[in-house]
Amino acid sequence: MTGTRVIALSGRYDLGRSLRTLALGDDPTARVGGTDAWWATRTPDGPATLHLRHDGDRLAARAWGVGAGWVLDRADAVAGLRDDPADFADVARRHPVVARVTRDLGGVRLPATGRAFQATVPMILQQKVTGLEAKRSHTALVRALGEPAPGPAGDLPPGLLLPPVPAALAATPYWAFHPWGVEQKRADTVRRAAAAAAAIDRAADATATTRRLTSIPGIGPWTAAETVRVAFGDPDVVTVGDYHLPHLVTWALAGEPRGTDERMLELLAPFAGHRGRVVTLLGLAGLGAPRFGPRMPIRSFARF
Repeated sequence: MTGTRVIALSGRYDLGRSLRTLALGDDPTARVGGTDAWWATRTPDGPATLHLRHDGDRLAARAWGVGAGWVLDRADAVAGLRDDPADFADVARRHPVVARVTRDLGGVRLPATGRAFQATVPMILQQKVTGLEAKRSHTALVRALGEPAPGPAGDLPPGLLLPPVPAALAATPYWAFHPWGVEQKRADTVRRAAAAAAAIDRAADATATTRRLTSIPGIGPWTAAETVRVAFGDPDVVTVGDYHLPHLVTWALAGEPRGTDERMLELLAPFAGHRGRVVTLLGLAGLGAPRFGPRMPIRSFARF
């Protein structure tokens, strides 16, 4: 099946920065550029590939696969166009830095993919490791267990793959994850989440999804928050337990190079309803805190 859809745009829109959360590094399931984005997914109706192209005052969507109809219906949500920041301009004025990044990045929207389990796996792989390790592991896992994305070979980006079938992940023994750079703890968490994939994707909203995810051993508030941020686009979700975010927020909003979750939430309180949006914009603006001490070493579990 194939289909197309054209979505009219009003106001500023930045496709590349809005959709950066769809791809983890050199992600085989997604390609995101400045005006084009590709996303391969498993919908409730079956596999699908979505292509989005930003051209002036419109967004053109094309889809292939059994799930093409489902993904086209949600194309505006995936693109972040169901995100309504209309009241945020007044909220942003409560701090000069937030007001500035809002002016600079006014075209950023928050995507809502509706596919919570697909977002869960890369979040689990990012637990307690460097970003580079997580990106490498996710790429290797998808290349090993994924399948070619639907669509004409000449139209799709080379190497675009569907995420693995949850049943295949659940059935993969933990030691098979080692060549992908994943130790037993994260491998077992991925396998447990995969076994509950149907229930995760059935959850109706961010609250229900968070409750379902955190009932799985190995998944805590950090992984759940990062997942619902991508799946539901909730502008108020703030991730606690992150190594970098408290420092980012306290540096940008208070000039304090080191922060805690408690201090971060205190500084974000005036932006209630848009706290997650503020964190996203601060990150996109590159306002990271100064670094002290050595970086976390890159490790390898490939020979375990």
